[in-house]
Amino acid sequence: MSDAFEIADVGTVHEDHPRGWRRYVYSTNHKDIATMYLWFAVVAGIAGGGLSMLIRAELMEPGLQIFKNPHLFNVLVTGHGLIMVFFMVMPALIGGFGNWLVPLMIGAPDVAFPRLNALSFWLLPFSFALLILSLFVDGDAGGRGAGSGWTSIAPLTTTGSPGPATDFVIFALHIAAASVILGAINFITTILNMRSPGMTLHKMPLFVWSILVTAFLLLLAMPVLAGAITMLLADRHFGTSFFNPAGGGDPLLYQQLFWFFAQPALTAVMLPAFGIIGHVVAAFAKKPVFGHLGVAYAMVTIGFISFMSWADHLYTAGLTAGTRTWFMFAALAMVVPVVVVISSFIATLWGGSITFKPPMLFAVAFIVLFTIGGLSGIVLANPGLAPVLHGTAYVMAHLHYVFGTSAVFAIFAGWYFWFPKFFGYLANETLAKIHFWITFFGVNIAFFPLHFLGLSGMGRRIADYSDAYAGWNFVSSIGAFVTGGGVVVFLIMLVEAFAKKRKAGDNPWGAGATTLEWTLSSPPPFRTFNELPKIT
Repeated sequence: MSDAFEIADVGTVHEDHPRGWRRYVYSTNHKDIATMYLWFAVVAGIAGGGLSMLIRAELMEPGLQIFKNPHLFNVLVTGHGLIMVFFMVMPALIGGFGNWLVPLMIGAPDVAFPRLNALSFWLLPFSFALLILSLFVDGDAGGRGAGSGWTSIAPLTTTGSPGPATDFVIFALHIAAASVILGAINFITTILNMRSPGMTLHKMPLFVWSILVTAFLLLLAMPVLAGAITMLLADRHFGTSFFNPAGGGDPLLYQQLFWFFAQPALTAVMLPAFGIIGHVVAAFAKKPVFGHLGVAYAMVTIGFISFMSWADHLYTAGLTAGTRTWFMFAALAMVVPVVVVISSFIATLWGGSITFKPPMLFAVAFIVLFTIGGLSGIVLANPGLAPVLHGTAYVMAHLHYVFGTSAVFAIFAGWYFWFPKFFGYLANETLAKIHFWITFFGVNIAFFPLHFLGLSGMGRRIADYSDAYAGWNFVSSIGAFVTGGGVVVFLIMLVEAFAKKRKAGDNPWGAGATTLEWTLSSPPPFRTFNELPKIT
């Protein structure tokens, strides 16, 4: 049996492999699907970021500048939140980096179910299209679109929005949930069953650990969201009263269900970010991650605790003092494993031979931004302070620092770090550094003032506000526009890299930057990035 026949037999290389757009549309190869996930995330990120620009333009000064109907402002807030969570961050971190790197890092030829992998991706464009269409169809009596926020909270979505816009959002979330569940099943099966000989769980790279824990979290949490929005749909069209008090239902039931999903899901967004940062920090400090196994188990602990702390979002929902105390301790318990992860990254930097290439700049900035967001999270976990700050801009500052800017900086760190591996070209380092500095200053100018506004009592999701809040809102809007400028530089960098076609070498980050630093007691089969199996 010839080598050529053996290769073709396992389905990794074919003589008649489609070229051009057919290569991607017809592909079941994990690399092609991962590349589509990444480009989809770029498109969705531009769309979601564009909505945020409109939001900040409206909030730049008191009064209604752009949207004469405040309902349209809420529609954009809803679209921005859903796009960034479900169609930008999750596809990039899990679908993009996960599909590209997990099979390579464990020595597998592909994911366990390649066709299921393709289905997971192709569900997303249709889901995204439904969400975009929801912006243009009738919503409530105030105009077009669904203005119930990214949480789709009842009773706004049951009795307050009779038009089809909310139905479009519900169907979009159903399809997105199906995509995520299928992807999670695929990753769990691949990691547990397709590791190469010698690649034990304890020797797996941090990124693979993060994807494994994330997959379990999403597999358990996503069906809860699917059930909750199905109940919403039944209340809207089939005469049920799950969330309608007039029929014996309870609106708070939806909040319990939603946050039981959202707390693990938002945690699942951050775990792949931790995995990426661990690899980048180790590569540019030129030393293994400090406490590799401790970080892996810390991520498992974070995932476990996330299922026990959902009601720290519900301190204003009439919980008893004992219940609030329980969830306060559960939320604060999350701090311990998070500190283990962040401290491990800092300890890895300590004494390392550090070079500040663009991926490293984004990685260090991630540590700074996530720490700021974590500190405000400790404040919001307090049941004495949280009711005062609930529904204010302070919560928006916390969410954007922990799950917004931190996740985006991790995505950029991974994008620049593995860009040569993904596309075979070198990015322009000067443009990449300009992109970093503009984005870093922009996000801090945009989101840090929200702490001050929230402490002063400014509410969230409002199109107009008192003149007393004008100063910091103006500063925040300027920061948002600066961040938008950073996105423009990023796009210029992409165009320049693919136009110049600077070929990447075997190890573009230099000697010692072998990020797959999973060697513990004994080396696994593939010890460095360049020794990974080459699957075309």
